[in-house]
Amino acid sequence: MLTGDIPATEPPTAKATRRRPSGGGFGRYLVIRALLIIPTVFILVTLVFFLMRVVGNPITASVGGRLTEAQLQERLHAAGYDRPIIVQYLEYLGQIVRLDFGTTATDNRQISEVIVTYGTATIELVFYALIVALVIGVPLGMLAAYVRDRWPDAVLRILAILAYATPVFFAGLLLKLTFSVALGWLPLGGRASTRVAIALGRIDNPTGIYIVDALRTGNSEIISDVLSHAVLPAITLGLLTAGIFLRLVRTNVIGTLGSEYVDAARSRGVSEFRLVRKHALKPALIPIITVMGLQIAMLLGGSVLTETTFGWRGLGFTLQQYLSTRDFVAVQGIVAVLAVIVAVTNFIVDVIAALIDPRVRY
Repeated sequence: MLTGDIPATEPPTAKATRRRPSGGGFGRYLVIRALLIIPTVFILVTLVFFLMRVVGNPITASVGGRLTEAQLQERLHAAGYDRPIIVQYLEYLGQIVRLDFGTTATDNRQISEVIVTYGTATIELVFYALIVALVIGVPLGMLAAYVRDRWPDAVLRILAILAYATPVFFAGLLLKLTFSVALGWLPLGGRASTRVAIALGRIDNPTGIYIVDALRTGNSEIISDVLSHAVLPAITLGLLTAGIFLRLVRTNVIGTLGSEYVDAARSRGVSEFRLVRKHALKPALIPIITVMGLQIAMLLGGSVLTETTFGWRGLGFTLQQYLSTRDFVAVQGIVAVLAVIVAVTNFIVDVIAALIDPRVRY
């Protein structure tokens, strides 16, 4: 028999090699995602630096009216703002690489000190808001998928749009007027009452996260006071993300309910509610984890208005104070730190998503 009459075949080992995905997919994915942090932070820091310079130098903007011309020029020279802007920019990038975010112009504090002092309050608020978003958005998204194309589904979708579109400060004011002024159920603002704040400041090695410090005291009155002050700010900020989660869960649960394995379970007599809860929910949560990093950025942005509305003394509240005094050194330093936090958070979320769903890696 001629060899030409026999179909050409590949050795089994060659087939296996050809079909096997290239190794190191997860490692390569981690390296690429980690490297993306650098341009992300670079772009954000660059934008903030040059936007701050559009309105003039930070020294003149913050304290220029309180200094004589000679004193002002001396401060400008000491800070290096009389040099070409490209030189200032390169020097600032060098400071960022050394994790030196500068010193505030109005109260002469290190930006790193400001971050440590007020950052814990913002972390606590964002954590509360995420809990609110998940508790509200995921169950209501499942319910909307369960009653899809009926009037409850339409109502829930409208509520999701309203939650996302309503300005944070407006929602906060409405909640304060309703639950604090009219009903008197919850405090108007602050992180805790004055008495509780003093008590928390006296414990050994306070973390700055009030709920953690309150739990360390074991005092139920202190814990209740801290939680009651957190309710309205958490709901105000959490509603912003809850609407997004609701629509994401609804869309993905409906898509999963049309898959073959769900049809097979349905043919075995499994109830529709059980299909939603047991079979369709887990795949629907993957997109939420994927967009969680973007939502962290949104929550950090929303925290500025939320903290200002409720007098929650965190980074957002402090940033607003520095903006009002035109301390652009402090503003650009805090924003640069927030950019780093957002970039690192996105990296962590991407890693978690890749671990849950291997398809993300390729």
